[in-house]
Amino acid sequence: MRILLLFAMALVAPAMAATSVEELDFKHGIAFFHELKYSAGFPQLDYVNPDAPKGGRLVLPTQTSFNTLSPGNAQSLTAPGLNWTLDTLLIRAGDEVTGFYGRLADGIAITEDEMAIVFRIHPDAKWHDGLPVSSADVAFTLEYRLSQVGGEVWYGFVKDVEQIDDRHVAIHLNAPLTLNNIIIIQFLPIMPAHYWKQHDPTKVSLEPPLGSGPYRVSGVSQGRYVDYERVPDYWGREIPVNRGRYNFDHIRYEVYRDATVTREALRKGLIDIWTEQDVRYWDSSFNIPATEKGWLKKIRRSYGIEIGIRRVLAFNNRLERFKDRRVRQALTLAMDFEWQNRTLHFGSRTRANSYFPDTILEANGLPSGAELALLNPFRDQLPPELFTEPFRLPEVESAAHHRANMEQARALLIDAGWVVKDGILTNADGDAFEMTFLSQNPEDARILLPYFEQLEQLGIRADIRLAESSQYINRLRNWQYDAMLRNGDILMPPMIEMRSSYHSESVMQPLSRNPAGISHPVLDHLVDQAEASRTLADIVAACRAIDRVLLWQYFQIPLYMVDKPRTVHWDRFGIPDFEPHYWPAFPDGWWFDPVKASRIRLDD
Repeated sequence: MRILLLFAMALVAPAMAATSVEELDFKHGIAFFHELKYSAGFPQLDYVNPDAPKGGRLVLPTQTSFNTLSPGNAQSLTAPGLNWTLDTLLIRAGDEVTGFYGRLADGIAITEDEMAIVFRIHPDAKWHDGLPVSSADVAFTLEYRLSQVGGEVWYGFVKDVEQIDDRHVAIHLNAPLTLNNIIIIQFLPIMPAHYWKQHDPTKVSLEPPLGSGPYRVSGVSQGRYVDYERVPDYWGREIPVNRGRYNFDHIRYEVYRDATVTREALRKGLIDIWTEQDVRYWDSSFNIPATEKGWLKKIRRSYGIEIGIRRVLAFNNRLERFKDRRVRQALTLAMDFEWQNRTLHFGSRTRANSYFPDTILEANGLPSGAELALLNPFRDQLPPELFTEPFRLPEVESAAHHRANMEQARALLIDAGWVVKDGILTNADGDAFEMTFLSQNPEDARILLPYFEQLEQLGIRADIRLAESSQYINRLRNWQYDAMLRNGDILMPPMIEMRSSYHSESVMQPLSRNPAGISHPVLDHLVDQAEASRTLADIVAACRAIDRVLLWQYFQIPLYMVDKPRTVHWDRFGIPDFEPHYWPAFPDGWWFDPVKASRIRLDD
């Protein structure tokens, strides 16, 4: 792997028990597989407005019925927007594939053997109580995250944390530094050690916590709203990665559990921005006078780094009846996606025939030589057709075609030991094949009920268990469900979520990104290879091989792929001239425009 720190690699002696700061060569950023776009001393990111005025208020909806402002635990729901109150060591540039720049850290260095990364804390970085941010805060944060449920999955690459002095902290690694490590670190909000040593971070609490970021909590009502106010003397307001961002004086999140109510709140002007997931409402629900007058805008935004499958039907592969690949393939054949797309989505959705569709990571055609080098040692553990046929999900072009799919599904179920008796699919022990789909969204029924009709033709009884948030979380945590309809998107490049999504380590981790319980020894090996990739070509080969294994094993039913977000907003904001492809400044790069706002008359 080629790791570039602006001008050159930061070369020092291999990591020692005590790291010498004098031997380190600190740079302002780090990139993988390409040169950094922004040189040292750059004024601001190109995709923001450095002259954006401060002021105004932004109201956003959330469907998270939160109960705590603390980092929380596996039983709690943390309030949305707390990321506004805390800084991270790094920030990812939105217009680079793998470019990261210092935020809390004004210097980054790595060891020659790549077994440690060292951060130098910005000398001006401080908490809202005036105390400086220190290496002790970084160490405390990592130790806390490692102690939480699932911490080893995310932060298991950390061997130990060394507080060199107040401003310098070394993260020693269990293996040479990878892109995955940096992606995880840049998502990690640093917590104030001196505050949380006096408070229990796992305790459910509505006491506003201490932060270091551009905002602080100014008001809260459990399950109703949380307010944030801009910190006027925020220490980082003029550092390059922040200039032109965090422009609103006040940001408020209001809880709307139901999407229909949220849309009505937007139409009435009670909230400012809504990203619509249901194309039915995108096409018709905002045809109101405010839209005709140009006060309410509909825009399509950049993909961002979110790729993959927007909606996927996940089986709980931990359960015995789903462990047979033939059963999973039969259930996949029963899904008539083309009918659903025409009827429910106005033909606007694109079937996801890959876990990484429309990217360089998508598996197309037959395996390449690089893929075969990874897959050939495991031929006896993989379906033979993986090596001889391009994968394609079943397509329904006519009623006759669908009947043929259903006949094939029935034959697969019989081959797997299931037969229909008195209209009910049963196994040799007489157990009926039943499926309960867990959901917390009533709108899931639109997709599931037509599918249930197909399952009924196979003798399978299916229903939906609609659960409120706490019950839903508890059932997820204990894997008390047969299947669910869920989002299957993943970040590009996907290394950060690969292990928690497709590796056996995550199967019994409560609330991991693997509710389907995907587990396969070949996938485990390929995920390890992807995370250890030293070149972009290695990443591509590993991900394409992973894609093939996931598809041919039928662990889930991919429905439609991620497409450009559909966002509706009141035209009272200034917006940067362009939105970067990888990491949009949304809405932190927007600003309140009083002239535009004065045109809008909500009572008209």
